[in-house]
Amino acid sequence: GYLFPDTYEFYKNSTPREAIERMLDNFQHRFNEEMISQIEDINKKYRADYGVREIVIIASLIEKESAAPGESPRVSGVIYNRLFHWGNNRPLLNIDATIVYAQEGQNQRIDTKLDHPYNTYLYEGLTPGPIANPGLSSLQAALSPESHDYYYYVLNPSTGMHTFSATLEEHNANVARFSEG
Repeated sequence: GYLFPDTYEFYKNSTPREAIERMLDNFQHRFNEEMISQIEDINKKYRADYGVREIVIIASLIEKESAAPGESPRVSGVIYNRLFHWGNNRPLLNIDATIVYAQEGQNQRIDTKLDHPYNTYLYEGLTPGPIANPGLSSLQAALSPESHDYYYYVLNPSTGMHTFSATLEEHNANVARFSEG
């Protein structure tokens, strides 16, 4: 989660350690003081006790779930709604990308019953760690989630973007509509 994805130039004889240190340094440079102060705003808004680690975990979920950087703040809003406003008081995130991570990248079948700490269909709250190395837009979205009433999204295969909905009924209708095509 802390190896910042960017374009890097390395000498041929650079060691893996040097490459990792450079990516970690870039993360420290990119995740600046302004972003750290935004964590306080998130904690006040949601009455949370998050630090950089939790924000990076959320950003990694956004990174894997967003179809494009433009929808990252909206996906972030869904994640925060599920964590802090879910009606059943049980913050299950129900994020498929976490299961793909638990299944070591295999995404042909999403096993929502898989007993794994990264399965957000079974285990409450955030995953134990990041599931990806989030880019700057995902980190920013994790710190500035869009305010809305959405709790669900599904990929619209004709547009390549997600369709968002506030209720399970709307979501199921969207899933049915997109699976027919």
